[in-house]
Amino acid sequence: MTDAIAAYGTQLKVHDGATPGVFATVSEVKDITGPGYTRDTIDVTSHSSPDGWEEIIASFKRSGEMTYDLNFTPDDPTHSFDTGVFSLFDTGDRRRWQLVWPDDHGLEFEALVIGLEPQSPVADARTASVTLKPSGAPTVLTP
Repeated sequence: MTDAIAAYGTQLKVHDGATPGVFATVSEVKDITGPGYTRDTIDVTSHSSPDGWEEIIASFKRSGEMTYDLNFTPDDPTHSFDTGVFSLFDTGDRRRWQLVWPDDHGLEFEALVIGLEPQSPVADARTASVTLKPSGAPTVLTP
């Protein structure tokens, strides 16, 4: 028997930037990828490395990007050109974001909106793909 958890019901939330402020759930979010994290390494191989094998040690942790697709509704406050992701892209303001899975686990992180790609297919819904670039360490959310 599996312990897999369905992803349906995952929420992406963005902070309004006020103090203390509140998180708003981004509406009409479809697929979410990331954020990914990697770690740099430092090559410490020397003439005395056992059997000529490369040796490495851990270095900086790096955040990858997060992308999400949504059904784009420009009048929605979380999408709009005045207060939503389009505004955050334009101003370059960093905001707190939360990725909350259906079991209430998740991540909170600060990020910039670094990419926007609206799509208007002839026979489909108007959508947009949004790319975030996290900055700093994420906080793990637990229920």
